Amino acid sequence: MTSQRSCKVVIVSPALADANNGNWQTARRWQRLLSGTHSARITREWPGEFVGNAGGQNAADDEVMLALHARRSAPSIAAWAAARGSQSLAVVLTGTDLYRDIATDASAQCSLELAGQLVVLQAMGTQALPAALRHKARVVFQSTSVRQTLAKTPHHLRAVMVGHLRAEKDPLTLMAAAQTVPANAGICIDHVGAPLEAALGQAAQATAQTCPHYRWLGAQPHEATRRRIQRAHVLVHTSAMEGGAHVIMEAVCSGTPVLASRIDGNVGLLGADYAGYFDPGNAAQLSDLLCQARATQHQPDGLLAQLTAQCALRAPLFAPQAERQALLNLVDTLRG
Repeated sequence: MTSQRSCKVVIVSPALADANNGNWQTARRWQRLLSGTHSARITREWPGEFVGNAGGQNAADDEVMLALHARRSAPSIAAWAAARGSQSLAVVLTGTDLYRDIATDASAQCSLELAGQLVVLQAMGTQALPAALRHKARVVFQSTSVRQTLAKTPHHLRAVMVGHLRAEKDPLTLMAAAQTVPANAGICIDHVGAPLEAALGQAAQATAQTCPHYRWLGAQPHEATRRRIQRAHVLVHTSAMEGGAHVIMEAVCSGTPVLASRIDGNVGLLGADYAGYFDPGNAAQLSDLLCQARATQHQPDGLLAQLTAQCALRAPLFAPQAERQALLNLVDTLRG
């Protein structure tokens, strides 16, 4: 049970609205979820100018810090710890923190030591932490709105992948799978994402030219992308590194099952016993799963039906009220 006394929270995000990436979306959603109980401002650095309406709150008012990204927010984390101590400081760990930076980067490692609480965004995240620090860790699942499950066309199977084209998302595995799927298999693949790495954009263009059943759609507005996820039979998520992909939650909460690489960031969202995994980078396995989904598309006990049922059991984890309560509990712990 959380106390009702309002607390002034500062959320440090290395990316703000101009980037519109996962860090910013998390920061903005947390600011919104905390409102009504606490006031929260967002800043790129601490101390810094506030973003959004937080009643004119400034650095002198801040009582609790939620810092996104152990490495990129390290200067703010160190400044807070020096000025306010660790009790009121939580560090929120991204995929690159957990699965790259904390193993090699001194500033990220320092952030872990300074934090009073460590927050991971999926259930496997704590296992990536040094054993001596796991007692400080808690899981806060991100949330998304529920969308109506739409009727799917029976004439083909439509798969969609959503993610900007960069190495961590491993889009080449999707492209290789598309080249393996027979052209007459009745499988259509849509790929949404901006070419953050030029070579991957060129690879997507080349794949589209040789595989008529693969379409690279480039960057798309969020609302249009969510509608594509609703209409798809399955979401494909090929990431090599992931802290907890929001797009997986959007699919699950739209009644669209997922085919995902078996990495901790995905297993921590979908569960260890989920039937829709393929080995990271294994295009042949992904192609086989797509073909199996198509072959059993109309069977009540087929792969799609099995995955849909498993996703439905996970959906309550990603409810906004669950995330809000986890945040309120976190703030209550931080302020002591």
